Amino acid sequence: MAQVDATHPQRIELRRTAALVAVGTLLAVAFGLSTLMTPLYLLYQKAFGYSQITLTLIYAAYAIGNVAALLLLGRVSDRAGRRVTALGGIAALIAATFVFLFARGTISLYAGRILSGLGIGVASGTANAWLAELVDNNDRGQAAIIGTSTNFVGLGLAAMLSGLLAQYAPWPLHLSFVVYLVIICVAAAMIWFTRETVQHPDRSQIEINLKLALPQQIRTEFVAPAITGFGLMALVGFYASLMPSILSHDLHIENHAAGGALLFELAMVVALVIIATQKVASRTAMLWSLGLMIPAAAAVVVAQVSASLSVMLVATAIVAVSAGLGYRGSLQVVNQIAPADQRAAVASTYFVCCFIGNAVPVIGVGVLSSLTNTTVADIAFSGMIAAFAVIALVFGTIYRR
Repeated sequence: MAQVDATHPQRIELRRTAALVAVGTLLAVAFGLSTLMTPLYLLYQKAFGYSQITLTLIYAAYAIGNVAALLLLGRVSDRAGRRVTALGGIAALIAATFVFLFARGTISLYAGRILSGLGIGVASGTANAWLAELVDNNDRGQAAIIGTSTNFVGLGLAAMLSGLLAQYAPWPLHLSFVVYLVIICVAAAMIWFTRETVQHPDRSQIEINLKLALPQQIRTEFVAPAITGFGLMALVGFYASLMPSILSHDLHIENHAAGGALLFELAMVVALVIIATQKVASRTAMLWSLGLMIPAAAAVVVAQVSASLSVMLVATAIVAVSAGLGYRGSLQVVNQIAPADQRAAVASTYFVCCFIGNAVPVIGVGVLSSLTNTTVADIAFSGMIAAFAVIALVFGTIYRR
């Protein structure tokens, strides 16, 4: 029987598909660690006795690691290569998991969140640039679809898994992290065998500095996708950090799996919207998302004030549709406008905006809630999201290639 040559089109396509699966799995597993704690926040609060403000600060602490990774290491994979940089990110995620596994107080939670942010920051910038190089040169949009959908699949599955284990299995503050360690080791093995796309990596030329990469010629075009990412991740952060408390205190739902289930709904609808609307032009999807962001933010406030689970489910769906359109569309726009030799660095700049949006508004809601009440804080949050959406709509409509 004749052997199939390594350059045979079928063999090349098979290797490319395997590489896309491996990198997509890396994204899902990496982002999964950020929501693995969502159903556990109230358990940690009871165990360690911290306040609601501290809860939001613990959630937001991982943005420190995110931004540090993207600012300091955003260019590294362009020089050192995708594989070695991704494995470094996985090492940080494993270290963070061990910190959570043996946590004995809030200091451990802060440290674990920062470490997980570092790993997620390295993995997200590297993996999205890797995907853009693995796909067909004539279909860059496929990279954004894979990157954004696997991201949210990981967020949703991790939250659901953690909630179910916390509610129905022993060792609620430990078992989820043991399972995660097994999964991330499998992901590391997959990445180890994934082909490198950076030609002639040169680790001697690696630059580690605090400079963001945003070439002059794309700055005006970058404003709309950056604000879109900021606003959408602020909404996702609201769900991931505060939703278990809202379900418990406002809707009187004590089941730990409920918070994970609501985030699972959000994430799965986002992923489905990304896949179902992949033929919609990236800029069109982004602009539609910005338009939906305003009623989405308002719906969350209405759901909380009315203390209605059914309204909350509808609000979650609206937020998810907006996030699905906006995240895929904005990331795809970034991939399209970024120069080829700075793709990872520009993607890292975009993710800095996303991670800041994921953390800072949540802290604001927590602080404002303690000074006034949750209704005032949530109305202010909704107004901020609406204002950012209007600004992004203006830039997205006026500045385009």
